[in-house]
Formats: sequence, structure tokens, C-alpha cells
Amino acid sequence: MGRAFEYRRAAKEKRWANMSRIFPKISRTITVAAKEGGSDPDMNSKLRLAINMAKANNMPKDNIEAAIKRAEGKDGADYVEISYEGKGPHGVLVFVECATDNTTRTVANVKSYFNKANGQVVPSGSLEFLFNRKTVIEFEKPSGLNMDELEFELIDSGLQEFDIDGNTVYAYGDYTNFGTLVKAFEEKGIAVISAQLERIATSPLEFSDEQLVDIQKLLDKLEDDEDVQNVFTNIA
Repeated sequence: MGRAFEYRRAAKEKRWANMSRIFPKISRTITVAAKEGGSDPDMNSKLRLAINMAKANNMPKDNIEAAIKRAEGKDGADYVEISYEGKGPHGVLVFVECATDNTTRTVANVKSYFNKANGQVVPSGSLEFLFNRKTVIEFEKPSGLNMDELEFELIDSGLQEFDIDGNTVYAYGDYTNFGTLVKAFEEKGIAVISAQLERIATSPLEFSDEQLVDIQKLLDKLEDDEDVQNVFTNIA
């Protein structure tokens, strides 16, 4: 898979290993969902999905409940979800998902990150057709597990395919099947490392190690911003 793959993998693991960054972002997602559709997950599919995501990432129950309660007060009143699309260094395409209580601040920050990286924010919808939204669940392959049988059993839950890298397995499905797939893994007793809704490039591109260094600087700036929830690229 090459050094470029290893570089990206190490960078991703470094980012997601920092719980102090993951939990606040998931909390904001829960608060936004509860504010929009109510605090009952049985009646609010968006909230149910957000809670499933939190549980899949081992977020404590108290944190989840606190995020829901914030939606009932003034703290969650002004949060809105908004996405930005841009072109970064070396032509990399970047899709940025945000949840913010101040869109003026957020768009100014996002634009500055791109500008400083010799990139630019492009009109909304410009990159939408270049990315597919997918459920992505990562887990360690249990000893003795028959992957062919598991794949067959999970098809009805929305599984589309497995991608196996050593003992690490990535399960892919349509984004609408996130909750169903996570529940299926729980029922089978398979421990999930992470579960995310991701935007996957339809035509990914390869970049050199030197180019990836420049690109990573932009990605780090974006992901360090408290308003930014997720960042996706067309890196192969």
C-alpha cells in the first residue's frame, strides 16, 4: 500500500486517538439533533443515529445525557449544521462538515485555513457528486470468525462490503443504515473500534509524501477548529 498509505493511517489514528477532541464534537452532534427533532431517540432518527455513534466510540452515558439536556436549554439553541467544500494544496478536494452557533466566525475561519494553504473554498454543491456518504465501522477480526458467513449475515442490516487490512476490518454500508449496522454488530457481540458517517471520494487520487505533508497542515488546521465536526478528502 506504500508509504503514503502509512502516513495517512498514522495521521488518522493520531487524530482519532484524542478523546478530548472526539467527545466534544459528538456531543455537539447530539445537541443539534435533539434541538431539531426532540430529545426522544425513538421519535428522532437523527438523534438515535448520533447516540449510536457516541456509543460506538465509547462515549460515557453521562456525556450523552448532558448533550441532550443542553438542547433543552439556551446552550444548544443556536447550533446549526453547515458544510463547506474546497480545493487545497496540490489540488486535493476537501469536504468540511461543521456544527456552529456563529456561521460568520466559522466561514471566516474555514476560508482563512484554505487561503493560507494556497487553496480556496468553492461554491456549495461543487463537490457533492464527487463523494458518496457511507457508514464505516472499524473492528478487529475476532479469532476464528468466518468473514464470508459474517458478510452474508449482515447484508440484511445494510452491509455492502468489507475491506480487510491484516486483523483490522472496515465494514461499509449506505449512510442510512448506520444505526442498523451498529446494532447488528452489538447483537453479534463484536466489539467496534469506531463507527462513523464518512464521505468517500468516488475518484480518489494518489499524492506524494511531500504533497501529503502540505495537505496534512491544512487538515490539522481544520480539525483543530471547534466548529468543525468532520473533514473528508479525495486522497486515495
